[in-house]
Amino acid sequence: MNRRLENKVALVTGAGSGLGAATATRFAEEGAHVFLTDINLDSVASIATAITDAGGKATARRQDVTDEADWDVLMQEIITDEGHLDILVNNAGTTKFVDHSDLHGLSSYDFQHIYGVNVIGSYQMIRAVSEQMQSQEEGGAVVNVASTAAVTGIGSSVAYAASKGALVTMTLSLARSLGPKLRINAVCPGFIEGDWLRDGLGDQKYEELIAFHRENSPLG
Repeated sequence: MNRRLENKVALVTGAGSGLGAATATRFAEEGAHVFLTDINLDSVASIATAITDAGGKATARRQDVTDEADWDVLMQEIITDEGHLDILVNNAGTTKFVDHSDLHGLSSYDFQHIYGVNVIGSYQMIRAVSEQMQSQEEGGAVVNVASTAAVTGIGSSVAYAASKGALVTMTLSLARSLGPKLRINAVCPGFIEGDWLRDGLGDQKYEELIAFHRENSPLG
């Protein structure tokens, strides 16, 4: 089988569950050595173990994307071990579930924390990998995981939607300024079934949202 990412090295943040875990797993299936990071080491370690048990190559590390020391150490480790980094997926994200009409439900700290992870964390990760990727003949690829909330103004809270909108704008800016060596894109997923949304919304609202999407999606 032709594996498209053979001999590539990828870094996926927020890879302990959900979309990050699925992305890291797929990259490994395509032949990449994947570095999986998450603020919860136990969760990301279990995903890395599953990848290696299936014959892939994965390394798990605890990382707080808002902590400069964390990603400087991580980048040095990747370069020491592999000599290069080809792909960065900025998937780490956070939110606070607050109805958009509840203007007292979000504090300035909530906004700063959500922006710190969703926007500034992604910016700092790109800054950390930029020099290395641009020094490579083939450059590198960065994918920022935004959300449909970025363009629709919906989602778990106003702060979350605003942060994802900022991430999309930042993607456009950096794609122009760092290309063509760095290919930078954003993806905007919609509703994804999983514990993250269930825990945030509660069982009843979560099931109601699934039913709504099934009724209103062309493919059900």
